[in-house]
Formats: sequence, structure tokens, C-alpha cells
Amino acid sequence: MENRSLTADDRPVPVGTANRPLTFGVEEEFFVVDPRTRRILSRAPDVLARTRGLGAHLCGEFTGAQVEANSPVCTTAEDARSFLVTARGELHRAAADAGLAVAATGTVILGDPAAASLSEGRRYAAIAAHFGALRDSHVVCGCHVHVGVPDRPTAVAVSDHLRRWLPFLVALSANSPFQSGRDTGHASWRTVTWNRLPSSGPPPLLRTLTEHERAVRGLASTGAILDRHMVYWDIRLSDHLPTLEIRVGDVAATAEEALLFATLTRGLTTRALTDVRVGAPAPAISAPTLRAAVWRAAREGLEGVVPDPLTGEALTASAAMERVRRAALPGLAVTGDTDLVSSLLDRVLTSGSGAYRQRAAYAKRERMTDVVDHVLTQTREGLG
Repeated sequence: MENRSLTADDRPVPVGTANRPLTFGVEEEFFVVDPRTRRILSRAPDVLARTRGLGAHLCGEFTGAQVEANSPVCTTAEDARSFLVTARGELHRAAADAGLAVAATGTVILGDPAAASLSEGRRYAAIAAHFGALRDSHVVCGCHVHVGVPDRPTAVAVSDHLRRWLPFLVALSANSPFQSGRDTGHASWRTVTWNRLPSSGPPPLLRTLTEHERAVRGLASTGAILDRHMVYWDIRLSDHLPTLEIRVGDVAATAEEALLFATLTRGLTTRALTDVRVGAPAPAISAPTLRAAVWRAAREGLEGVVPDPLTGEALTASAAMERVRRAALPGLAVTGDTDLVSSLLDRVLTSGSGAYRQRAAYAKRERMTDVVDHVLTQTREGLG
């Protein structure tokens, strides 16, 4: 198959091409929940008004039923861990003070996404008016990882190399099997819902910054985006910072899983940067093949098969996670995160994905309220 010889597993790793840790940051989105009814509530302002100590790192989102935590620039995994744990703890405390709770799940378990009120701002109102019922695709919660890269042309090239790993990251982060009281039949319904938007999903194979700009102009000219901030690709360039944003994941069920997702993503990005610097071509995976692989990963998560869009193989979860771990190893070695990622991957494979654990909570008594209670506990306490 084309580019089979360029798999990260098989290709020798050049030495000394990416020998400094890349900076990174993590965004996590959460739902605001009524702990009595377990339904979402549009009371994010009440939660945020009671936060203290983290300032602008905690903010609102598209609707009043969502809050967001944005880390400062991190250099080490410990930096990220400290923020993730602290931010979740502070949001829990502030929500409890308001008689509320925060839930780390990719989709609304109980409640109606369409009933969530828009947050203040003309831009949100314009998006809702332009896209009609597709506004509900924004009522989801994800985990976004920003990784520092030298410049925008390099960011385009790194994005091309990272495309192959999107299904693996979807499977790992799957944490949204339920929507409004029903099982969707997908481990990551957030992925399916979000990908209904015309500017979302895997990015095209771009090759150059010129092609990137041409693609963005095409989205704007058709009305698929109102501004450049609405380029919702799973990997996208920042317009004002030297960063690449990997935004394919559901919000992690726990802080530990958010740390795993972020450090693994930085490792993959470091490896991709090395490949770019030595002139290794990015895998030429077609858009339909990649989109189908992402969908299959969203459907099955870690409890089914994970398609490798480059080789065409349907991998078991353990084989898929070992493949992506091996691909990231050179980058993880640079940052000293090899043992951390391996340990956390083992824990997740043992306990099951966030989606699996949500379904297990439901299976005990077939009560959707039990699922919400389980999610609230995990959000607050972690994997345990």
C-alpha cells in the first residue's frame, strides 16, 4: 500500500533533530449539571463567578451550560498535571458553592442540547443564526492540546504527518456514548456530532502554507465559516501564535486521562517535527479513507477495532495503542515522558475507555442518573 514503508514503526529515527521539549497547553470543556436532576443547566456564569485563583484560565464556552479550563503554557508533564488537577478541583468547588456540579463527558447525558442558552456575544449569536440546528453541534465538550512549533509553514507540514494518528487519538479519548438519555451506539458521539459542521473533521493533506490558505479561503467563500476561528479541523494552525492545535479528543473522563492524551499528543508532534526536519514525506492518506477511519474509531473506541488509515489494518485496542506509543517514543524520550505514558496507557486499557465505564455504570441498574453520578465522581476524583 502507498507509503507503507513510511510508517513510524519501521522508519529509523534521526538523532538530534528535535532535542528540546516542545511547549504545550491543554483546554478542557465541561458541562454544568444540576446534581439533583442530573440534567445540564445554563448556569455557567454562576460557577465562574465563584471561582478564585485561576483567573482567565477558567471561562465560558458557546452555551451557558459549558465551562472551560485553559492551562498556561507548560514545559513538563508535571506542569500540565498540576493545572489539570487544580482546575478540576476549583471548578468542582465553585460549582458546589452554587449548588451545581461539573461533568467531564463529551455529550449531554441528560437534558436537551438545543435548550442550552447561548453565551453572551455577537459572534455566538451570528454562528447560531447562520447554522440553524447545527448550533447543537457546538454543545459538546472536547479536549484540545496546543503544541508549540517554530512557524506556520512547519506547522502545516507537521499537521500532514499527524493526520495518520487521528483515529488512534479518537479511540483513546472516547468518552461520549450517551446523548439525551439514549445510547447512541458510538463510543464518541461527540466526534460524530461535531463532524456535521462543514469546517470540521480531519484536515486535508495540505503540503504548503499556500495550500492551507487556499483551503481556508475556500471555506470562507462558500459560507462554511464566518471567520478564520471557525476552521474546526481536528488539527489546525493558530493565526496569532506559533502553535498547532490538536482538537480531536473528547474531554477526558479524568485528569489522568487528560494528561495521557496531552503528553502522548506532544510526543507524536515532536516525532512529526523530526520527520519534517529530515525531509520525510507525510503519508498520502486520502480524505475519504481518513474520515472513515475516524468514524470507525468513534463508533468502537477502545472496545472494538481501531483502523490504521495508512496500512488498512483493523487493530485491536492493545495493538493500536502500542503502535501509537511506539510512534511517539522518540518524542517522549525528549520530554522524559516514556514511563508516564506507558503506565497511564496500561491503566486505561485495564479499566476501559471513558465510554466503556459510562456504559458499565448504566448496566448495573439501567438508570441514566447513575451514569451522570459516575461521571461527576470521576471528574472530581480521577481514576482512583
